[in-house]
Amino acid sequence: MKSLRYFSMLLPLFMATSVHAAAAIQSEPIQPIPKAVVKNPAMVELGKKLFFEPRLSKSGFISCNSCHNLSTGGSDNLSSSIGDHWQQGPIRSPSVLNSSMNVAQFWDGRAKSLQEQASGPIANPKEMASNHVLALDVLRSIPAYVNEFNQVFGRKQITMQEVTQAIAAFEETLVTPDSRFDQWLKGNKKALNTQELRGYQTFKTAGCVACHNGPAVGGNSFQKMGLVSPYQTSNPAQGRAGVTGKDADRMLFKVPSLRNVALRAPYFHDAGAPTLEAAVSTMGQLQLGRQFSTQEVSDIVAFLHTLTGKQPQIVLPTLPASSNNTPRPTPFN
Repeated sequence: MKSLRYFSMLLPLFMATSVHAAAAIQSEPIQPIPKAVVKNPAMVELGKKLFFEPRLSKSGFISCNSCHNLSTGGSDNLSSSIGDHWQQGPIRSPSVLNSSMNVAQFWDGRAKSLQEQASGPIANPKEMASNHVLALDVLRSIPAYVNEFNQVFGRKQITMQEVTQAIAAFEETLVTPDSRFDQWLKGNKKALNTQELRGYQTFKTAGCVACHNGPAVGGNSFQKMGLVSPYQTSNPAQGRAGVTGKDADRMLFKVPSLRNVALRAPYFHDAGAPTLEAAVSTMGQLQLGRQFSTQEVSDIVAFLHTLTGKQPQIVLPTLPASSNNTPRPTPFN
């Protein structure tokens, strides 16, 4: 009875603390990343297999994970991705981690959803270099895949709709919660040291949060690269202008998420910044018209390192064996 009375006395204190913590989070321009909620485990498992499936490519060598390596921050850490026959792509690969929080997919936002994005690389001659007919023929020729699609979708007929839906379901689980910064947001004031806190304050007061905000610390808007001063690059990418055809959208790119940014150098769509320090300095000048001091750059970089969250714990799938009827890969001419 005494313990019940004691608990009833403490309950208002617990509730007040929770309300205070929630209010503190709400007042910040950045919010914690929620953990992934898996609604259909069987579809996610199928999507994982397809994400790692190299037979969706013409060469039988390239998978989604080739350019969006889950061991290296969800990207390939190259200045531009390498595709079929070692072709170099025109732009660097964005991270697949937390990509479900993006306003759209690709740097220029040409895909509205993860599902729409998933179909593009398969048929891109500079990426996986296959086509949808061939990719579906491969999957339909493998009995284990036919059975698994039937179990997940209730029909044996495999179409790109089901393929991309499964891949998107898997990618939606690739979130990175519980970074040290998230722990700080939730009330653990020991999660960040003095320099990291100073870096966050500079990040806010300098105006970085105007574009890098929300749970993903970006990814939710398109902004011009070179707002104050023109960005000098030899990269041919034109940003949103390549999608809309409007000159006003030239050099308008999706703001990248800064979650796990310390894991995926180099930076920018053209890999123009080899280090975080270079990226912070360049952004200060081009986007804010501000010359950060060496100390300010160091402080902001220290803060950015606290945005590395728990990486997805992926058990590599065992892919089903090809049948005698499976189209063979053609990695060479």
